[in-house]
Amino acid sequence: MRRNPIAILGLAAAALAACTSDVSWEVPEEVKNEQTERIRAQHGTIHGQEGILAFGTGDSEQTDGAVYSGIGVNAYLWRASLETIDFMPLTQADPFGGVIITDWYSPPETPGERFKINVYILDTVLRADGVKVAVFRQINGTEAGWVDAAVDTGTATAIEDNILTRARELRIAAINTQ
Repeated sequence: MRRNPIAILGLAAAALAACTSDVSWEVPEEVKNEQTERIRAQHGTIHGQEGILAFGTGDSEQTDGAVYSGIGVNAYLWRASLETIDFMPLTQADPFGGVIITDWYSPPETPGERFKINVYILDTVLRADGVKVAVFRQINGTEAGWVDAAVDTGTATAIEDNILTRARELRIAAINTQ
C-alpha cells in the first residue's frame, strides 16, 4: 500500500502542535539588557557605541589589520563601503559573503542616466586588494528605453580608493580609542 507523504507530514505536524509545555523559556528583560550592555562594553559595535551588535555574538578579535566580528569580511572595509555608497539604494548586502549590490540610481543633475554599483569585499584583512568595485551605467534612449553605456575606467578605481581611505580612517580611530 502506497502512503501519501503529504498526509503523513500533515499528521506529524498536527501531532507536534498538540504537544505543549508549561515551561517558560523567556529571559527576563533586565537580564537581556544587562547582557547586551556587557557585550557592548567588552566588544563594541559596528556602528559605534549606540550601533547594532556585530551580527549577534559580539565575539571580536583583532590581529594584523583583520577584524573578526561575526561577519565574514573585514569590518572596516564593510563599514567604509556602506558609508561610501550610502546615497544609493541597496538591493542586497551580504556581510558573510562580502557583497553589496545597489539598485539603479539617477543623479538629480543628470536624470537621463543612471548608475548601479556592486562592491565585493575579498578579504578579512584591510588591504588595498581587499575590495573590488564594478560600476554599471545606462542612458535613457528615446525609443529604446534604458541602454547600457560605457563607464570611465577610473570611476571604479576612485570608489575603491574612497572606500580604502575611509576604512583606514575607521581603523585609526579604533586604535586611538583603545
